[in-house]
Amino acid sequence: MNSTAERMPALYLSHGAPPLADDPVWPGQLAAWSAELPRPTAILMVSAHWEEAPLALGAVRTLPLVHDFWGFPERYYRVEYAAPGAPALADSVRGLLAAPGTPVQDIPDRGLDHGAYVPLVEMYPDADIPVLQMSLPTLDPRRLMETGRRLAPLRDEGVLIVGSGFFTHNLAALRQGGTPSWSAEFDDWGRAALDGGDIDTLLD
Repeated sequence: MNSTAERMPALYLSHGAPPLADDPVWPGQLAAWSAELPRPTAILMVSAHWEEAPLALGAVRTLPLVHDFWGFPERYYRVEYAAPGAPALADSVRGLLAAPGTPVQDIPDRGLDHGAYVPLVEMYPDADIPVLQMSLPTLDPRRLMETGRRLAPLRDEGVLIVGSGFFTHNLAALRQGGTPSWSAEFDDWGRAALDGGDIDTLLD
């Protein structure tokens, strides 16, 4: 991969459900955000919708999308995002994670899930940047942090690393009358810890 590319940030975003594509604000925010970034050489997506151990790589080639949601209008199941596969990025990920006790498997027939393509449709609508999706191999925060540290050199090759999920997630509570107090309180706590760089508190 290109070792002279501009260093990319690592992003975390709340991808939302497919209808967020019709939100009056959110798509424009994502488009503006991506426009401010250097153009990635490739994108590594880590979606909360794919937990698989050992760590797995999917969408190494262009595949149909994974519509991993139910009960929505038909038009959300017709969305396409035929981004190029990223076999070179997959090789780099395997090399960076190669270590005893850290196996990496390929799931060659798994396309991008909605945690990956819903935001990418808004950020890079031309689908002309190679995309690779990686599974969450564990829910242990310290092990995930170590995986992230080992993947960090990809940023120096122009790879945009995107974590996609929700800081809190309870759609049933939202439907019952807005954001519950525990969610707002946890969000405020997390914002303060992130702003203060308190990694130990966040991992605990």
